[in-house]
Amino acid sequence: MQQKVLHVLEYEKVKEQLIKHASSTLGKEKVKALVPSSEYQEVAVSQEQTDEAAKVLRLKGNIPLGGLVDIRATVKRAKIGGMLRSVELIEVAGTLYAGRQMKRFIEKMIEEEIELSHLPILAEQIVVIHDLERRISECIDDNGYVLDSASETLKGIRQQLRTTEARVRDKLESMIRSSNASKMLSDAIITIRNDRFVLPVKQEYRGSYGGIVHDQSSSGATLFIEPQVVVDLNNTLQQAKVREKVEIDRILAKLSNEVAENSDDLLQNVECLANMDFMFTKAKYAKQIKGIKPIVNQEGVIRLFKARHPLLPESEVVPNDIELGTDFTTIVITGPNTGGKTVALKTLGLCTLMAQSGLHIPALDGSEVAVFKAVYADIGDEQSIEQSLSTFSSHMVNIVDILHKVDDESLVLFDELGAGTDPQEGAALAISILDEVYSRGARVVATTHYPELKAYGYNRDGVINASVEFDITTLSPTYKLLIGVPGRSNAFEISKRLGLQENVIQKARSQMSDESNEVDTMIASLESSKKTAEIELMESEKIRHEAEKLHKELQRQIIEFNEQRDALFEKAERKASEKLEEANREAENIIRDLRKLRKEQHAQVKEHELIDAKKRLEEAQPVFEKSKKVEKKQPVKHELQPGDEVKVISFDQKGHLVEKVNDQEWQVQMGILKMKVKEKDLEYIKRPKQQMQEKPLAAVKGKDYHISLELDLRGERFENALLRVEKYLDDAVLAGYPRVSIIHGKGTGALRTGVKELLKNHRSVKSTRFGEASEGGTGVTIVELK
Repeated sequence: MQQKVLHVLEYEKVKEQLIKHASSTLGKEKVKALVPSSEYQEVAVSQEQTDEAAKVLRLKGNIPLGGLVDIRATVKRAKIGGMLRSVELIEVAGTLYAGRQMKRFIEKMIEEEIELSHLPILAEQIVVIHDLERRISECIDDNGYVLDSASETLKGIRQQLRTTEARVRDKLESMIRSSNASKMLSDAIITIRNDRFVLPVKQEYRGSYGGIVHDQSSSGATLFIEPQVVVDLNNTLQQAKVREKVEIDRILAKLSNEVAENSDDLLQNVECLANMDFMFTKAKYAKQIKGIKPIVNQEGVIRLFKARHPLLPESEVVPNDIELGTDFTTIVITGPNTGGKTVALKTLGLCTLMAQSGLHIPALDGSEVAVFKAVYADIGDEQSIEQSLSTFSSHMVNIVDILHKVDDESLVLFDELGAGTDPQEGAALAISILDEVYSRGARVVATTHYPELKAYGYNRDGVINASVEFDITTLSPTYKLLIGVPGRSNAFEISKRLGLQENVIQKARSQMSDESNEVDTMIASLESSKKTAEIELMESEKIRHEAEKLHKELQRQIIEFNEQRDALFEKAERKASEKLEEANREAENIIRDLRKLRKEQHAQVKEHELIDAKKRLEEAQPVFEKSKKVEKKQPVKHELQPGDEVKVISFDQKGHLVEKVNDQEWQVQMGILKMKVKEKDLEYIKRPKQQMQEKPLAAVKGKDYHISLELDLRGERFENALLRVEKYLDDAVLAGYPRVSIIHGKGTGALRTGVKELLKNHRSVKSTRFGEASEGGTGVTIVELK
């Protein structure tokens, strides 16, 4: 892409907004290097990556990229033998930590069965070097201070340092507390000069303390003296500090060497984390602008639904639908200035560049963009004083350059084509330029003032007019793009609203040709019709959404009702079962008491009478449908004969016996199908009357065959219902019926939808409709048969 085009379409401003979402300098570096790609596969992958990152942000809210630093220069220096500073080592440990956390984060999402494709590949390439991270963290704190625990030697040196320093301070503090201190010292404090502990002594008492003078105040009245009694201790302290530095350098060198040993893995981790940061940077920006993943194609087709300019505030920008590349490849936008033509032009160009950069675009789902090899734009007043070029000349320089390069894989944007010169010549030149670019197969959008170009859109295939809507009542543009409607100047209406006398306006109108007036009237009618259609569409959408919402609510209430009903049934059954068990126990007790009575008192109660009484008690118990066990009836054996109505058990379908094939098989007619079925797979239903048996089976299925004019599917399972419909339609056709009714009920609508789908593709169905109110409404489908 030309740098000039990126500048004109304000692509760099989009990158300025994008870079704010980067978590590290690595991500920012990727953003700075970002340019639109002209390779379809690269664009598709980049869009998928952004969409995947956006999905993770939706599900998880944020990502664990804290601690990530660009350590590439540090690692390379360690690789060639350089010793790293403690702060640099902490950055290495932080980056290792970020990589380990990010790898675990992605692995956990995979364990949760969240579908990802690009992030797992990057996560797999991250090498966890936990030992190096742990050693650095054990040796150096977050502020870059080498800890005592880094080595036993350092621990011993630091202990000596603290002990010696404490002894020096004790001696100096005893001097400060002496009786003469207030007289001889400028201030009763211990201070440091040249890394040695000293006292601020007045000039006149210089000889009272002996030792070494390290500094004096600006006035010379105070000398900073290291007393003789602490000189040896300060020397010991300095020697310990030298040993401390040597030991710290040894520790840092050792850690730097470990960094060098793992340099390749570290650099690989940095690259993977940089790519992840870049992916999530794009996803965060998509969230900010409420962007969506566009469909990308190589056919030069653009369909943008409610597209917005990403650099304008969402509360102010007017979304527009823009379509190009199917029925037409050129759009000519006409109309007055300040109407929003240039904004529409830039919106299209910038959305295309963003999509080809892997960025989501501010539009509605389903929007589609093409991947162009090049985008060319001639937008704005580029008058150049230095080059002595007028507005027209500067535009022509750009256009000449475009015409040298444009082809069928280009998107070309012209703003105010042909402006800056004589209107008649400018219009003719604009038409000629559009013809040339159109003939090369490029996708073109041009804005213009010239009325001559309105006719251009009507006279050529593949070209369409467009305009930006203007509100006459408020005398202001609405910034809404109207595809298919050419613009009009509105000069007379605006003048009238501003108070120009009617006779002046009428005189001006008379100067206009009849054709111009007719065109303006036609345009006004088109604008009004389009506006009305859009309002009606919005109302229809609103009603549809409300109906869907109501449907879902009714489904939820039906489910709740069924659950409550089932719960009440179970509760009632449970209580009834408890009562029955209690009655049975009572009956058993009574019988036991009777037997006991008979045994003890020789009562004349016979055993079979007791059994009969218990049986009567059992038979008196009510049976509940839900708990009752249905015993499978054993089919009654019949000697099968041709013409018998039977059920084919394996297909759960009824049919008629045609003839016996052998001892084990029969030929069975099921609807229009004939097939061989084993006798053990048949269940006898009934035998037709004698007169029906006398007819051949082929005649049975003719016009005399009795079949109902309606099929009731209520209560049927979905699959069984569709099988019944197919068989019923075949039987109705054989019976010669012109019309039948299928009762499927209203319910949730699933069965109704399934039946409608089957009928739509059935070979015997001419047409279908729902029943009238008197016929059952939407619970019945009336079928016209061929």
